[in-house]
Amino acid sequence: MSYADVIINNNSSRTEGPYTYAVPPELEGQLQPGDRVLVPFARRSTPVEAYVVQVMEELETPIKGLRKIASKDPEVSLTAEMLQTARWMEDRYFCRPIEALHCFAPAGAPSKRGKTRSPYKETPEPDEKKPLTEEQQDAFDQILPALEDGRHQVTVIHGVTGSGKTELYLQVIEACVQQGKKAILLVPEISLTPQTVQRFLSRFGPERVAVLHSKLSLGQRYDEWMRVRRGEVDIVVGARSAVFAPFENIGVIILDEEHEASYRSDSTPKYDAAEVAIERARYHGAAVLLGSATPSVGTSLLAEEGRFKRVFLHQRYNKNPLPEVTIADMRQELQEGNRTIFSRALFEEMEACLAEGKQVILFLNRRGYSGFLSCRSCGYVMKCPECGISLTYHKEQNRAVCHFCDRSFAVPETCPECGSTHIRHFGIGTEKVEEQVQQFFPGVTTARLDMDTARKKGSTETILKDFGKGKTQVLIGTQLVAKGLDFANVGLVGIVAADVSLNIPDFRAAERTFQLVTQAAGRSGRGDKQGKVVIQTYSPDHYAILAAAAQDYESFYRTELLLRKTLSYPPYSDLIQMVLAAEDENEARLAAEKVKLWLQKKLPESAAARILGPRQAPLVKAGGMYRFQLLLKVKPEEMEQTRKAMFRLKKKIAAEKEGVWLFTLDVNPYSYL
Repeated sequence: MSYADVIINNNSSRTEGPYTYAVPPELEGQLQPGDRVLVPFARRSTPVEAYVVQVMEELETPIKGLRKIASKDPEVSLTAEMLQTARWMEDRYFCRPIEALHCFAPAGAPSKRGKTRSPYKETPEPDEKKPLTEEQQDAFDQILPALEDGRHQVTVIHGVTGSGKTELYLQVIEACVQQGKKAILLVPEISLTPQTVQRFLSRFGPERVAVLHSKLSLGQRYDEWMRVRRGEVDIVVGARSAVFAPFENIGVIILDEEHEASYRSDSTPKYDAAEVAIERARYHGAAVLLGSATPSVGTSLLAEEGRFKRVFLHQRYNKNPLPEVTIADMRQELQEGNRTIFSRALFEEMEACLAEGKQVILFLNRRGYSGFLSCRSCGYVMKCPECGISLTYHKEQNRAVCHFCDRSFAVPETCPECGSTHIRHFGIGTEKVEEQVQQFFPGVTTARLDMDTARKKGSTETILKDFGKGKTQVLIGTQLVAKGLDFANVGLVGIVAADVSLNIPDFRAAERTFQLVTQAAGRSGRGDKQGKVVIQTYSPDHYAILAAAAQDYESFYRTELLLRKTLSYPPYSDLIQMVLAAEDENEARLAAEKVKLWLQKKLPESAAARILGPRQAPLVKAGGMYRFQLLLKVKPEEMEQTRKAMFRLKKKIAAEKEGVWLFTLDVNPYSYL
C-alpha cells in the first residue's frame, strides 16, 4: 500500500497540514504530486477537496487508523513547477500552502455550455506584422538568443511612450511560438487595454489565444483554464492572475507597464506578479520581458547591477517628438486672483486644441487619495520629520498624523515656510472638473472615466469607444486614463493636480507621481502632430515634477534612489506590514503591542529596532473590526531570521487567538490603508 500527503482546501489556519492518507487499491500507481483529490476530513459528512503534495511507498513511522483517499479528479492536476512555485510563494509572502495552491488551481466547475464563448464578440480583423525600427530590431536581437537557447533571462524594455513596445512583444511571442513554446502576456487591466488585446487576437487568431480576466463567469474561467492546461492554446493574455496560467513549456512571460501597482495583489496571498513571473521563468529556462516608459526604481537598480538585461527605445515609432510640456505654477495663479481649477495656460491650450478639432484628456489622480495639508501660497507640504512621508489630516482631532510612525502634530494656522494663512486640506474630484469644463466650454461633449463610472458592466469599453470615434471631445479621468490608451487625435493632456499623488502618505509617492505624469503625458501627440501637456502643481520645483516635465527618467531615478538609500526604504530593504484586527478596539491595540514585544525578542537586534508602531491603520475599521498596524524594515541579511520569526508568529496567533480574528502580513505593500 502507498500513502499520500495532502493539503486540505480549508480556510482555517489551524489545518495547514499536510495530512497523510492511505491510497486505495483502485488509485494505486495513479496518483502523483499536484493531483486534486477528495478525502474524508474531520467529522465532515462529505469528502473535502485536497491537493497531493507527496506520494510515498511506505511510512517512516506507521500511523494507525489512516483514512483513505476517496477519489481523484480526472481533469485537474498541477505540475511539478506549479508546486515548486507555490512553495516559494509560501516563503516569500508568508501565506498558507493552500492559499498559494489556489492561485494555480482553476476556479469553479466546468460550464454546462460545453464551449466557452469568447468575451470578444466581433471577429478580429487581421493585424499585419509591422517592420521593426532600428531600435526595435536591436532590442529583438538582444532578446532572441536567450529565447532560442532556453536560457532564463530577464530583460527590461525601457521605451518611451509610443515607442512600439507592443509590436516588439508580438514579434518576440511569434518567435517563441515558432519554437513550440508557450507565451504569457500580462497587462495592468484588461478593460483598459482593449486595443492591445485586440491586436493579439488579430495577429494570432482567437483559437490560439486565451484571454483570462475577472469578467468571465466561474464556468468560463474553468473552461479557459482547461484549454490552457490541455495545450489547446499557445498564448495567454490577461491581468495579474494570468501569471499562473497552467502552461507546461513556457518560453516567455511579458509584463506590459511593469511599474503598475495593479500587478500587486491586495488580497491573500499578497503576491507580486513580476516576482512570480521571474520565479516561474527560472524553472522553465524562459525569458521575462519587463516593459515600461517608467520602470520601477527597484527594476532599474537590478538592471544597473547587471542582474537584469536592459534595452532602450528612445524614439516614438512614428518618429514624432515627445509632447511639449508646460508647468503651471498654481501658487502664482492664486496670487493673480485665479481661483478656478484651470490655470491660464491649461485654459488657453484647451481653447486652441478644441478649435483645431483635436481632443483633450484631463487627468486627475484621486485613487489612494488621503487628505494632506499644503500651503497655496508657497507649496509647502507638512511632512513627518522622521519618515519623510506626507502627514494626513484628521478632521475629527484637527491633527496631522504620520501613517508610518503614528506621530501627530498640531495643524498650524499659518504656513511655517512663508507665513501665509492659505494652508489647508487639499481635495478635488473628477465631477468638479467636469462641471467646470462644461461651464467654461459650453457645448463641448465630455465623459468621465473613474472608479465610479467604471463599475457598470461594459461602461469602460463604451466610454473609450466613443472617445476613439470622436464622439467625446474631453475625457476626464483618474489614473485609469494613464494606462496604455492610444488615441491619435489627442492633442492635449492636462494634469489637473499633480500634487495629489505627490503627497499621499507613501514612500513611493514621488515615484508614482513621476510615473503617472509621464504616462498621462504619453497619451498626447500619438498622431501626426506633436502633442502638448500642461502640468498644474503647487510644487513646481519638486524633482519628480521637473523630471517628468523634461521626460528625464535618469535624473529622477538618481535622486529617488539616493533618498531611498538614506531612509532604508525598498529596494534597499523589504518593508513588512502587519495588520491585527479585532471586534474590540482595545483588544486589537493590546494584541498589536504584544506582537511588537514578541518580535523584539525574536528578530535580529538591528531589525527589532526598526519596528514602527503599533498605530491605528489609516482605514481604522473594516468589516466591523478595528485595525492596528505595525511596519518593519528588513535588510537582506536579516530576512532569513525574520522569515522564520514571522511563520512562528502566524502559528502563535492562530493557536492563541485571544480576541484577534484577523492577522495579515504583506511584503512591500502598495497600499498602507
